[in-house]
This record gives sequence, structure tokens and C-alpha cells, in this order.
Amino acid sequence: MTGVLASQGYEFLSGPSWNLLADVQNMLSFAFMRNAFAAGTASAVVAGLIGYFVVLRASSFAAHAISHIGFAGAAGAVLLGVNPVLGVGVLSLAASVGMGVLGRRLRGRDVVIGLVMAFSLGLGYLFISLYTGNATNAYAVLFGQIFGITTGAVEITVLTSVVVLALLAAIYRPLLFASLDEEVAEARGIRVGAIGLGFMMLLALAVTEAVQVSGVLLIFALLVAPGAIAGRVFRRPAAALALSAALAVFITWASLALAFYTPYPVSFYVTSLAFAAYLGVRAAGPDARIWRRLATSPAPGRDAASEAHPAVAGNGRQRVGLQAGGEGGRA
Repeated sequence: MTGVLASQGYEFLSGPSWNLLADVQNMLSFAFMRNAFAAGTASAVVAGLIGYFVVLRASSFAAHAISHIGFAGAAGAVLLGVNPVLGVGVLSLAASVGMGVLGRRLRGRDVVIGLVMAFSLGLGYLFISLYTGNATNAYAVLFGQIFGITTGAVEITVLTSVVVLALLAAIYRPLLFASLDEEVAEARGIRVGAIGLGFMMLLALAVTEAVQVSGVLLIFALLVAPGAIAGRVFRRPAAALALSAALAVFITWASLALAFYTPYPVSFYVTSLAFAAYLGVRAAGPDARIWRRLATSPAPGRDAASEAHPAVAGNGRQRVGLQAGGEGGRA
């Protein structure tokens, strides 16, 4: 990115230095970088928090499919002459509603989801082939376009993030309870189907935001990796959620900075950093479990299940560790 700016007359851009404060001031002196950091931060916080529940609910493949289905929406929007991100949102929401309605029946239907995902990619390619103009915007959705985001788009992204976070906070306890033990939650009077449907719709909004950072093909890294890492490090949901959001923000910030000072794209750094972080936690093994014990030792009564519902404290204590850690390993 600095090479492109230097070619336009910004000769003072010589690359990163040992003065980190000056480097940050250098980056933020450009409006497009301020927009990128604002939109990237908002999207990363949502992706990190939603991603933890994606891993906990074993919905990683469904989340991956929603992002690919969104590409058909982006291509269709370009064909119709509207904003491709809007197309991603519409089709992602439609797909999430369908998956949410299936509920428990969604589990074990990887073949169906995979076929729908492949069909959506083919449909998206068809839409682009039918479009006679410049389909750069649709292709940008594949790998992200964070440096080209406008101020208006930033405002929409931040507003959407606030709405998603508010709704997630409203359903946090029943969502956590249903994620740990769906049958017990349903027996306790929680509308598991409605909670699942609401979560899938929030996931669709998170996907729509995050495609601007990493694109639909690489969104899996930003949406799942932080949650998988947090699930392996901490057992308590509050600590895991905080770590997941912090990791997503750090990965996004580091990727934006690296992409600014190098000729490589943001999405490459997002996936590389997420992959490296996950490998590091996997390699740590016993050390990561030590952090789990430290996180639960100060307040043993306030574990994952008791945060969701006190009636299942004993059962949930085992389930959250197995589900979050196990799904993190599969992710």
C-alpha cells in the first residue's frame, strides 16, 4: 500500500520504523485508513463474539456456508445495480432463516449444506457472467475491500454492530443455556427454536459485516478462529468471549497495519495470523489448560453453566469445556 501511495507523490512513506507512535500517526493521517480501522474494529468485535457461539454450537460449517451463499447475493446485487454488500446481507439472512428453521435437523446435514454452498457459488458466477459492466465490486466481496470502504459504509457498519451486540446481549443467557444443553434448556421453558433462529440471523449480520474485511472465501478465519482459540484457553464463557473479541480485533488491526506497509492484501494477513495463533494455542497444549484452571479457580461456582442457569451447574461445567475445546480442535 505504501508503494501505491508513494507512486502518487507521498515520498515520505518509507515503511515502518522503530517509532511505533509515528507509524500509527502516519497510517491514521489517511482517511481511508481511519475508515478501515473503524469498520474493521466494529466487524471484528461482532465476529469474535458471535464466533464463540458458532464454535460452541458446532455450527462452523453452517457459518462457512452462509458466507459462500452471500456471494451469490453480492453477484446478483451487481447485476441489479445495487450495493453488493446489501446483496450479501439479504441472501445471508435468507439462508440463516432456513438453517434456523431446521434447528436440530440441521445437524448431520453437511452434504446438503455443502451442495447448497456449491450451487450458490455457481449461481454467483452465472450472475457475474451475465453482467456486462465492471464486476470488480462483486469480485472484491470474495476477498474483502476494507481499504475502499466509504464513510457512509463505516457508519452503517458501526450501527449494525451496535444493533447486533445489543440483541446478542439480550439473548445471551438463554443462548448460552441452549448451546450447552438444548434438551435441558427446552425442558426449563426456553424457546430453543426461537433462540436458534435469532442467533442464525445475528450470524448472517456478522457475516455481512466481516466480508468487507476478509471476503466471503476467507471469512472463516476471522469468524471461527478467535472463538476456537478462546474455547481452548478459557472455560468460563465471559472470559472466553472477551478473549475471542480481543483476538479478532488484534488480528484485524495487525492485518491492516501490515497491509498498509507491504504490497500484500489484508485478507492474507487475517488468515495467516488467525492460523498462526490457532496453531500456537494447539501447540501450547497443557499450558493453555493451565490458563483454563486459573480462569475458573477464583470463582468455582460461577462457571459456564451457572452463568446460563444455576440448575445445570454440575452438568454444564463438563459440557462447556468439552464442546468449546472440542469444536475448537475441529475448527
